Amino acid sequence: MKDKKRNVGFRFAWIGLKTVVKKEFNFQLHLIATAVVTAFGIFFSLSLTEWAIILLTISLVLITEMINSIIERVMDFIQPNYDDRIKEIKDIAAGVVLVTAIISVVVGILIFGPKIIQLL
Repeated sequence: MKDKKRNVGFRFAWIGLKTVVKKEFNFQLHLIATAVVTAFGIFFSLSLTEWAIILLTISLVLITEMINSIIERVMDFIQPNYDDRIKEIKDIAAGVVLVTAIISVVVGILIFGPKIIQLL
């Protein structure tokens, strides 16, 4: 019975992941950025440590985007009509993603910047 519960939980998690990929435009943009960064990483033959940092950074951006999507949906469910308090909550959640994305760009510059300069 435990294996069945585990499989059901995994199936629901997979459905949730597919939902965010299909329905969240910003998540799709982050996936495109992930593909570009991955291609750059392969091109520049990143070290194991650099890959670890890049993967952790990508994960952080994707996770915060998913959490932001959850918060937006919950807030819309709780209060379908406009409410300044709900707007503030949603804006702060979006701000979390923005901070994470900015930091990821800085990490990308630190890792790829010297490699690009050396290539030029």
